[in-house]
Amino acid sequence: MTAPGPALSVEVCTEERAFAELAGQWARLYRACPSATPFQSHAWLHSWWLSYGVPGRLRLVLVRRGDELVAAAPMMRVHHPLPALVPIGGTITDLCDVLIDDAVAAPAAGALADALGELARTALIDFREVRPGGAMERVYLCWRGPRRRVRDSVCLELPALPMAELVGRLPTPRARRIRSKINLLGRIGVEWRFVEHEETGAALNRLLELHGLQWAGRQVSAEHLRPRFQEHLVRAAASLTRTGEAAVTEFRLDGSVVAVNTMLLSGALAGMYLYGFDPQLRGRRVDVATMLLRACADHAAADGRRALSLLRGDEPYKHRWCPETVFNQRFLLARRRTLPLLAAAAAEDAARRRAKKVLRRDSADAVTDGAAPAEDTR
Repeated sequence: MTAPGPALSVEVCTEERAFAELAGQWARLYRACPSATPFQSHAWLHSWWLSYGVPGRLRLVLVRRGDELVAAAPMMRVHHPLPALVPIGGTITDLCDVLIDDAVAAPAAGALADALGELARTALIDFREVRPGGAMERVYLCWRGPRRRVRDSVCLELPALPMAELVGRLPTPRARRIRSKINLLGRIGVEWRFVEHEETGAALNRLLELHGLQWAGRQVSAEHLRPRFQEHLVRAAASLTRTGEAAVTEFRLDGSVVAVNTMLLSGALAGMYLYGFDPQLRGRRVDVATMLLRACADHAAADGRRALSLLRGDEPYKHRWCPETVFNQRFLLARRRTLPLLAAAAAEDAARRRAKKVLRRDSADAVTDGAAPAEDTR
């Protein structure tokens, strides 16, 4: 039973300077929220805002008990395609959520829902990419108005086991092939290490350089090649590696850095976020996915995490590891006067799902007819 304390108070922060000054309070709340991932850290969110935020649109919903921050919804106002409040982080953030102190979860979630309810009088609350078990589920249960929960992006997850045990889960012929690929890494002399905190910037600059080479002439997420993304990733990862919430791995061959990988780390989850590799590795018959996963799996298992997430995307190469399919959630919350906005968003979501089914069917037909499938973008 929660001990009685000061009453809860709520404010909506719109000042960028105040956001920066919340770092210490945010860090305490982040540690008190069991479902939090590094995408909800102040380092990630504030860095994202510096690179992508639009002045005047910041909406941080903050719940305090006395002077202590016990809940926060990091959001911003958008006008297209509908007037809405959406999570900070944009499309480069794989997992979004609110933060709620577990010690006062019920009252804090209720206060957060009430505060968002006031904002929902003029805009839809459209909260996307929430991992199952996220704190936003508590807000949804407290909501006193029209609401809808739908599936969002697919994430594929593995148990956080050492590589040898992950391979042992696979069908025997596939496991044999993977072990052969691991042995090849040793024979040709691939070495890897986690870079020190002070080396993070240089390593990530090399990652993005290799990422561009890796996808040259093929379909790629254009945002990953833009200067603002580079600035954000370097700035955020520098803070996260300092606190142990990120790990950057360099892979070397013949004295040169041939691949770099970024992994984000929270108490229960390790997520493989972004990598880049030298295309010449293909000529050496290196299975890059196996090389990266080997380092990530052993690190995640050693730290006692429960899950190793391959994050968003349903690419075929991920399925060779027999992952669990996890669907992120999208929460649509409205009041009576903004109910038409919820209906419009739900209709758009349904239309998008129908279009995806058609594209998947056409892609399957193309493969059957001998055409090559589209390139992966992540």
